[in-house]
Amino acid sequence: MKKQIALVLALVLALSLVACGGSASSAPAADAVSSAPAASTPAEPAKSEPSGTLVVYSPHDADPLNDGVNMFMEKYPGIQVEVVAAGTGELCNRIKAESAAPIADVLWGGGADSLAAFKDYFQPYVCANDDVIDAAYKDKDDLWIGESPLPMVIFYNKDLLDKEGLPVPTKWEDLTDPQWKGKIAYCLPSKSGSAYTQLCTMLLGHGGKEDGWDFIKKLYDNLDGKIVDSSGKCHKMVADGEFYVGLTIEKSAIKYADDASVGFVYPQDGTSAVPDGVALVKGCPNEENAKLFIDFVTSKECQTVQSEKWGRRPVRSDMEVPNGMAKLSELKLVDYDFDWAANDKEAIIEKFNDIMVG
Repeated sequence: MKKQIALVLALVLALSLVACGGSASSAPAADAVSSAPAASTPAEPAKSEPSGTLVVYSPHDADPLNDGVNMFMEKYPGIQVEVVAAGTGELCNRIKAESAAPIADVLWGGGADSLAAFKDYFQPYVCANDDVIDAAYKDKDDLWIGESPLPMVIFYNKDLLDKEGLPVPTKWEDLTDPQWKGKIAYCLPSKSGSAYTQLCTMLLGHGGKEDGWDFIKKLYDNLDGKIVDSSGKCHKMVADGEFYVGLTIEKSAIKYADDASVGFVYPQDGTSAVPDGVALVKGCPNEENAKLFIDFVTSKECQTVQSEKWGRRPVRSDMEVPNGMAKLSELKLVDYDFDWAANDKEAIIEKFNDIMVG
């Protein structure tokens, strides 16, 4: 385009010289020479905008996922984003299988304990918002960054509790009382990342990695063989009246804030706030765009919209939590061991399965 513009200007100048005839030839040579440098001085090159492609793997719900990606593309219209949506475990295993020739650039979502189990397939990155993200929500080697802490809660159906004259359970420990037998919705930890986090949370809050299994056995007995196959069903089945209480994530429970028939509590005997994470895939084909995306999803701009529209708790220390959510400082949190939960996951799930089969 610049070459075309230059040619047009040259033609205009030539025609004007012909039209002026002798007046052009009578111009002093020195004047012609002195004007040349000003005409030929190159302009400062415009700063190039980010462009190209970006492949995002994500287990997030469709609405916040699509909203976040669309906001990113509005901010960087030169970048075309492709999204692959699936469960956290499936996406992590896909990243592992593709590690020789990565397809994904970034993993957005999935519990940090799940990401920690696949750290070999991510590469370090300190995001632009690092100073407002607490160290508790970042990998010590910068291989993942928390983008939304997820406290675990007990969700309950008020109508059913009132009908049966049952108290609102305020602790995990309450759920081992025989009065809750067969009334608890819990998902298989082998099927759900959040159910696995709940299992680890209860272990750590009730005796630790070894002694905590006594508590899990009591809880399992009260499940009465009723285990659901999807964590998303736990809160839905409680809301529908199929179970009295359910173990779920804060972000799922908060969706029912306007429903007077249900409610939730943060367990007083210790919950966890394992964050959803975002990670840069090792050897990804679009690294710079992936870094821009990580900076964006941890930015105040994106976190505000995700919080206000979709009830997602911001990870940033300079933001308030949405209405209906407690501040993390107000909760009793267990000392969650990410590396243990990641590295011993297979053994932990196997031990739970052993309890199931007796």
